[in-house]
Amino acid sequence: QVQLVESGGGLVQPGGSLRLSCAASGFPFSRYAMSWYRQVPGRESDFVARVSTSAGLTNYADSVKGRFTISRDNAQNTVSLQMNSLKPEDTAVYYCNARSQRYVYWGQGTQVTVSS
Repeated sequence: QVQLVESGGGLVQPGGSLRLSCAASGFPFSRYAMSWYRQVPGRESDFVARVSTSAGLTNYADSVKGRFTISRDNAQNTVSLQMNSLKPEDTAVYYCNARSQRYVYWGQGTQVTVSS
């Protein structure tokens, strides 16, 4: 059974930091590119960051470049998103995504709220 379980969300003040984690199981993790997306109610989900299978390549949305860092641990089947200098506009539900040439899997999401 495929599972992607996000954790680490919560309430943080503007300028603060959070680290999201996604624990994967039920599929060959090292063969999947891993990404984070986020969604605000009433809007489509937005791409945040992506890391390649070997962690050799990363991509970021312009809105988070220089503030967020994605990383993966293929030995532990985890992917993380370090979020620094958080802004109120970063408030969203953050989803973990696993993608291969044939399959796409999603986690259930974790809420991040940036507010004073």
